Amino acid sequence: MTLQFIIDGKDVTAQSGKTYERIDPVTGKAASVASAAGKSDALAAVKAAHAALPGWASAAPAARRKILNKAADIMDSKAQEFVNAMIEETGATAPWAGFNVTLAAGILREAAAMVTQIGGEVIPSNKPGTLAMAIAKPKGVCVGIAPWNAPVILGTRAVAMPLACGNTVILKSSEMCPRTHRLIGDCLVEAGLPAGAINVVSNAPEDAAEVVKALIEAPEVRHVNFTGSTAVGRIIGRLAGENLTQSLLELGGKAPLVVLSDADIDGAVNAAVFGAFMNQGQICMSTERIIVDESIADDFVAKLAKRAAALPFGDPREKVVLGALVNAEALDKMTALIDDATAKGATIVAGGTREGASHAATLLDGVTPEMRIYREESFGPVKSIIRVSGDDEAVRVANDTEYGLSAALFSQDIKRALDVAGRIESGICHINGPTVGDEPQMPFGGVGASGYGRFGGKAAIAEFTDLRWITIEDPAQGYPF
Repeated sequence: MTLQFIIDGKDVTAQSGKTYERIDPVTGKAASVASAAGKSDALAAVKAAHAALPGWASAAPAARRKILNKAADIMDSKAQEFVNAMIEETGATAPWAGFNVTLAAGILREAAAMVTQIGGEVIPSNKPGTLAMAIAKPKGVCVGIAPWNAPVILGTRAVAMPLACGNTVILKSSEMCPRTHRLIGDCLVEAGLPAGAINVVSNAPEDAAEVVKALIEAPEVRHVNFTGSTAVGRIIGRLAGENLTQSLLELGGKAPLVVLSDADIDGAVNAAVFGAFMNQGQICMSTERIIVDESIADDFVAKLAKRAAALPFGDPREKVVLGALVNAEALDKMTALIDDATAKGATIVAGGTREGASHAATLLDGVTPEMRIYREESFGPVKSIIRVSGDDEAVRVANDTEYGLSAALFSQDIKRALDVAGRIESGICHINGPTVGDEPQMPFGGVGASGYGRFGGKAAIAEFTDLRWITIEDPAQGYPF
């Protein structure tokens, strides 16, 4: 069955009749067949969202809360549908897919809880007898562009807080997982969201640029949020800027895990294994660089390599920790990164092999700046170990990147840890925990080439509302002329 768009509360096919297939990376069979939008379909979704805006923006907070909470319950009830879709479309493991659903439902419930926190303030005025207020109002039509790697979490995040703030939304699904993203729209529609308040469109990979450009350039669209690669984020940021459309960009990462000389080694190994290899390393917060003090490096690397080498990988339908990579190109990149690093002196201490659509958890020791993997985001299960001497060199290496999303460090001296954390340039930093972590109420986002703006909790209210200055004044006040 061909997946259709959701536009104005209805199932709609592409005006051109075009469809495309998303192929299961493991079986090579079609995981989904989806309608492929063009410019006219994108603009139809914008028109529907714009028409629905007045009604949804004026809906009582209790009404918004009820719908968002109901959507969360429906999402929970559809957990197996989401899991099946993620496994078939992206090669994810069932535990990762299940976690996606659990956290995404939490994001909806957190958004529901925020509807009465969208307020403002009374500001003292210099004019006698004047009541001056700053009031947060919905921005208008918002576009959310979500990726495939954590599709339920990030697809839900793209629309939940915009809706809670009274905006109407268009979710442009990832070409890699149209079925998974369509399910998010289904949950909200079934929950009773008014027609047009959420619209979901899918597109073939070759039409992505046209569809995104049409959405951002539509004058009714007032905000776009995008989670994905830095390369595409630069394009979206430029388009948004040219059209004076506000944007929130959560982009790539090269997260460092810094292991200081006094670290709890076993704890750091646990965090490194999880942070580096969850979802095959295909997470923006994934531990990309393991920076370890040379005084403890031999012990740490030996323990980490033993753990990594024991991680089972293969078909995500089996009992494995690492499932499939999203496509053949991702696998080829892993091979290229390994070949480049080993040719320049790095040593493989775990993994290094691939089988079918999957790749073993791989660690490269002795990585140096001349190697591609030192700077490039692998976005896969091939990770670098960099040995350093002292805290200052650890901080310098951690900051030797254009990215700045997540970071982590291990030390048993909290004062020392806070000092190092304060010098690491990132939007997120965890002390004695992994680089991978997400909670719906936390401000989530990066700096530098990892983007700007914040999802999550109260921080997201500022992203998806505009402050209006409103006064109530004395009609009999005096004027200079």
